[in-house]
Amino acid sequence: MKTDNENSKNTSPITCISGLVAVVGSDGTGKSTLTNDLVKNLKKQFVTERRYLGLISGEDGDKIKRLPVIGTWLERRLAAKSDKTQRMSNKAPALWAALIMYGFSLWRASNLRKVQRLAQSGVLVISDRYPQAEISGFYYDGPGIGPERAKGWLLTRLAERERRLYQQMALFRPELIIRLDIDADTAFSRKPDHSYEELKDKIANMVKLNYNGSRIVELDARAPYDEVLENALNAIYPVIEKSQRREVNA
Repeated sequence: MKTDNENSKNTSPITCISGLVAVVGSDGTGKSTLTNDLVKNLKKQFVTERRYLGLISGEDGDKIKRLPVIGTWLERRLAAKSDKTQRMSNKAPALWAALIMYGFSLWRASNLRKVQRLAQSGVLVISDRYPQAEISGFYYDGPGIGPERAKGWLLTRLAERERRLYQQMALFRPELIIRLDIDADTAFSRKPDHSYEELKDKIANMVKLNYNGSRIVELDARAPYDEVLENALNAIYPVIEKSQRREVNA
């Protein structure tokens, strides 16, 4: 078994996951709608599936809101707790909270492995969000604990292990990333229950990510939705053709 020092010196090659397309962007860009509609259109001709590569809470918020009587209150309460823990400007989480965050990161890594196997089986996979190792913070799909703010030997060690986990995930690049761009005012008009400052921060940081050199197509999420969908499909078709040529030559 490798020690932590040996793992930190790992020089594993970067691997492209053929047949995987990831859609990324801030809240309010329409990632969920777009990924669902991409699958609806593409599965008419190709075996296509959608996968979510964010955190467990990412898509469950709307489900919680729909709970009778307490749904809206509970979702806001959980969001406030999550916001306090995830902000890198806040102090490091307590050890128990950091252990939960590390568990979420392990869960995300497991989902990525499942997506990789699915794409390798010949299925075109459209993912909503994608993990990265460049900026700490679950907000940006990066490490949640953050070595930058960790205090104490045990918490620092756990934060470093989580960062290495994301560095390993980042070695597996999608064949294509579609990044949806937006401004804070438009995003807030679509997500008025979100913090304006949080949206502004996410937007500013998302554009900095290069996902370990992945091919990125930028789309303006403020454009009419039909135009965004058409442009996304046009970006994906060459990926499908490339995969089909690989299968023929294999």
